[in-house]
Amino acid sequence: MAIELADREGQRPSSCWDPDVDSILTCIDVHAETHDVKSFTFRAPEGKSIHFTAGQYFLFEPDIDGEENGRCYSISSSPLRAGAITVTVKRVAGGKVSNWMHDSMQVGMEIKASGPLGRFVRPPAPSYLFLSGGSGITPVMSMLRELADRLDPVDVVFLHAGRSPQDLVFREELSLLARRMKGLRLFFLPEDISTERSWHGVSGRISAELLALAVPDISRRVVMCCGPAPFMAAARSICGSMGVPETCYIEESFDAAAIEDVLFEAHNGETVATFEVSFSKQGRSISVPADQTVLSQSKKAGIRIPSSCANGICGTCKSKLTSGRVDMQHGGGIRQREIDAGLFLPCCSKPLSDLVIER
Repeated sequence: MAIELADREGQRPSSCWDPDVDSILTCIDVHAETHDVKSFTFRAPEGKSIHFTAGQYFLFEPDIDGEENGRCYSISSSPLRAGAITVTVKRVAGGKVSNWMHDSMQVGMEIKASGPLGRFVRPPAPSYLFLSGGSGITPVMSMLRELADRLDPVDVVFLHAGRSPQDLVFREELSLLARRMKGLRLFFLPEDISTERSWHGVSGRISAELLALAVPDISRRVVMCCGPAPFMAAARSICGSMGVPETCYIEESFDAAAIEDVLFEAHNGETVATFEVSFSKQGRSISVPADQTVLSQSKKAGIRIPSSCANGICGTCKSKLTSGRVDMQHGGGIRQREIDAGLFLPCCSKPLSDLVIER
């Protein structure tokens, strides 16, 4: 006779969240971190465990005013606490999804979600430097929480930057972890001390001089960096100048601002084929060269396609291809069953024929 072990509450063990099948999460907690940052905790149906790697994210697709909306948010909770996930969201001026989350998401509400997604994960290493700016702290906070849960010896330097001391997300929790984790050294870097005149630490922007003092052995550490594009650009340059090997510098490239417009050019005097791409719902058609992505050319023409990562990772731009063929080189942002159903990612797809897209 087979015997199933019960969990600590006497219930049968729950099954696991299946990214290929499950798509609904239920909010079980909302917590204000700062004046414009909130953490939202979600549980899967029937108490399913949600397994992910620290540094990954979920794509959330709320129905706002009857329109499809998608936004990716990094998981900030520890992967060792698989009963739920937490995402930490900054309210962005003009941000449709972030403002809806802050104003409308309440305990008990359900939301469409898919994941986990992303490749910003911590490789095994004897020592780390975590660099975060603003709400970019969320994936590295997940990594730190995991290390704290494991209770293993660590060697981590964590530098977190923000506009002011009041904008330092997880400030109290980080201070507590620094007191309890003997191998963690913590540095806060507000750009301006604002109204907190008693601030006793340094202030300003990230610099080589600061990192030389805070992390003298930086060239021997694996650097995990996430934050606004200017912050990451500065960190990348500084770390490189201080001897950090390219293979040891890892950043979260998930940034809507990273989308670049690429102009069409003929190569070696050869003419590149051009195809007609039609958007059935918007009643518009554009020409897309075979060496350009559908998304890049659509944006130039002013055609609205929700997007975030622009490199086939997040799945925000997922669209229905009703006619035609594309060369899609995605990074995990779409499932095989979705491809089989005729969906594709315009951000990483180049046309192989004329296309009709249900947008």
